[in-house]
Order: sequence, then C-alpha cells, then structure tokens
Amino acid sequence: WLLLGVAPTWADVPHELAARRSVTCAAQSVSYANTRPLLVVAGRGARLIDADGTEYLDTRNNVAHVGHANPRVAAAVADQVATLNTNTRYLHPNLPALAARLLETCPASLKDGAVFFVNSGSEANDLALRLCRAHRGLGENCGVVVLDHAYHGHTCSGIALSPYKHGHKAFQGKGRPEWVEVAASPDTYRGKTDFDASFDAALEKLEAKGQPCGAFFVESGASVAGVVVAPPGYMKRCYEKVRSRGGLCVADEVQTGLGRLGKDAWYAFEAHGVSPDVVTLGKPFGNGVPLAAVVCSRKVAAAFETGPEFFNTFGGAPAACAAGLAVLDALEKDDLRENATRVGARLRDGLEALKREGLQWRGPKAPACAVGDVRGGPGLFLGADLVRDVATREPATAEASWVCGRLVAKHRILTSLDGPHDNVLVLKPPLCFSEADADVFLAALRTELAAVNSLPEDTTFSHCPT
Repeated sequence: WLLLGVAPTWADVPHELAARRSVTCAAQSVSYANTRPLLVVAGRGARLIDADGTEYLDTRNNVAHVGHANPRVAAAVADQVATLNTNTRYLHPNLPALAARLLETCPASLKDGAVFFVNSGSEANDLALRLCRAHRGLGENCGVVVLDHAYHGHTCSGIALSPYKHGHKAFQGKGRPEWVEVAASPDTYRGKTDFDASFDAALEKLEAKGQPCGAFFVESGASVAGVVVAPPGYMKRCYEKVRSRGGLCVADEVQTGLGRLGKDAWYAFEAHGVSPDVVTLGKPFGNGVPLAAVVCSRKVAAAFETGPEFFNTFGGAPAACAAGLAVLDALEKDDLRENATRVGARLRDGLEALKREGLQWRGPKAPACAVGDVRGGPGLFLGADLVRDVATREPATAEASWVCGRLVAKHRILTSLDGPHDNVLVLKPPLCFSEADADVFLAALRTELAAVNSLPEDTTFSHCPT
C-alpha cells in the first residue's frame, strides 16, 4: 500500500495500540506509548519504516545486527524454510556448520569447545547456569556473583541473576535468591566504592552462607547498566579470584558479541585480556530470527554429560542456523566489523565534542542537560551520560527523556535510555550504520541539547518510554 497510497484499515496507530492492549498485559511495554507509538511495517539497513512510509534512523536496535531486511539473511532463511525447517533431533548440515564457524571466532581456549544452540539470550544464560551447577556439583548451593544493575534475561533464573530485574519494587526486597551476591558495578564515572573490595565482599558473603562461588556472570560491556565497561585489570582480577575458588567465568556477550566492538575483536571480553569458560550469545546472532548460543570448554561440557538429556526443539533448527551462517557471512564479506570501528570512532569524536561544549557553557545558567561522560567503544557500543550539572554529575533523567522524545518526533531518530538513572543515551545500531548516519544523529542531538537548555527553568517534563 505504500506504493499505491491506500492504507489498509489496520494501518492506524490508535487502532493497533488498542488491539495490542486488548490481548496483552500492561507489563508488556511499547516504545513511545505516551506520545506516538511506531507502527513499523518495513526495515532497510539502519532504518525502520512506519505505516505512513516515514523512515526512522535506528540507533538502538542491535537485534538487526547486520541491518534490517539484510538480503543475505532474508535469502538464506527463505531458501531454507522453503526446503525444510523441523526440530533438532535429526541430522542436518547447517547445525555443525554454524557451530564450527562460531568456534572459529572464539579464543584458543574454546576453539575445541562445545556449542549449544537455543532461541534467546535468556535461554542461553539459563543453560549457562545449569552448566556451572553441573561443573561444581553443588546444585542450588552453587553461589554466583553478578554485578549491580546487570541484566541476564527474563526467565526465573535470569531474573535471579539480574539486579536490574530482581531489585524491582514488585519483589519487595525478596527478588534476589540466597545463592546470588551482588558486587558494585565498575562504573568509573559514577562509582563511589572500591570495586575490588566490593567483589571480594560478595565472594566472602557466599562462603559465609555455605554457598561457595561456582560462577561469575558478567556482561563484558553492560548495556542496561548504562554502557559500563570495567577499568583495565578489573575483569582479569575478578576472573582469577573466581577460578581460585573452583568457579567458572561466564561472559554474557548477548549485547556486545559478534563484532560490535569493531575489527579487532569478535567479543568484548577480549579487550579485558580474559578468556571465559562459558560464553553466551543472543539476539544479534540471527538478525531477527530466534537464535542464541552457549559456547563452553570441553571440561565444562563433560560435567553436563551425566544428564539429564538436553534437548531444545528449535535451538539450532535448519532455518535459524541458515540465518546465523548468513549473519557471519555478512560480517565478513561486507566488512561490517571494519565499518563498526570507523563509524564508532566518528560517533565517539562527535559525542566528545558535545561534552566539551557542555563544559564550556557560558550562558546565564548552567546547562539543564549536557554530556557528562562518553563511555563504551570501540565500535558501535557507546553511551552518553546526560547530566544536569557537569560538576555534581546530577543525572538529567527528565531532560534526557525529553531529548529522546524530540529526536523521534522532530528528527525521526530512534534512541534509547539506560542506566540506573535512565539518563544514559545508548547507541548500539545495526553494524551497517554509516558515517553519514552518524553525522545526522550528532547534528540532531546537538540541536536538541541546545533546545532543552533554552527551555524556561520551570518547565515540567513527561517520561518518554523509549
């Protein structure tokens, strides 16, 4: 209908929002629900297209890792579905082919490892926990250390491992199970504690409860926490402490894996100089097709072989593996990791320039919203911590939400906010995001930062769920 100019009756935002709400639960969120939700019907590269034919520049959807409607992925999946797509009890060449390709991206310690395919990052982390428990032989007495504001999934075990979720007021302070201890997030901009001492304390608390540490679950780059990347040496010290106690180190690469950080690494943990025992991958792997994976050492896999049997109906199904193979092809043949390095550097330089502009503000009042910190990278995993005052670092939570609302309404740019204060503008676009796209985003952000700083001081803001 976009070509004919005649929209079907369902191509109406209020109608579709009402229809969705009539069959779902209020806990199932919709972006921009209190302004104008997007009714998206198509995608292309780094852009989404709504029912009116309006294009939106996408800075936030790492699900489309190699671009929306990537032709390689679309053709591979269509061809496979037209031939066969069934459960994984039967032999099919796609599964071992994808597993072998995946192992080639891993560090030397995992290149002869075992691969489990599942459907989502949540499933991957749930399985990783089972692997750790089997390896340690402690069941639920297997203690786990996680970092504050981490997010490892929405299953029951994923929520248990995720302070971002189990700390919600709905759990009334009882969301974290006894076998989990939380160490401080190593946020060097906002952290006010000794990160190493906090990690040591978490280990000691587990041991005092008779639940020795069997695993350390960590996002090598923590997106929901506000694009937190640990300082040099921290991750290596944590790995050593856990392993000295017989525990395993699990690198959650759902957000950062498969080249997001650019040409020099497949995974974010590589920048920390560590090699995990278990790696989990999720949403970007299938470029929108449900595909995730767990990679572990042969030693870890051997402990799991005593049973019970592991079976996943669709994890590694022929069409999903076809998508994964096409994603790896696109990354390599279309030079997307190199593109991530180049465009990520351009974005970071632009954000640093905006940060300097905030520091040099000479108006009648301090800026109500400025870039206080630029974090993340290299590549297309970046964050801008927006503050009301660059000296006190007071989070500009309300103002950041206003800016994001303006970016979508005025500039047709999709963004997201994360961090404990919902004030970190997170950039994790498809890896085909171009230098021209970066310039469009930076110009729009500069415009809206100037706009928010020009508002009357008594302005009230409404929250814009991104």
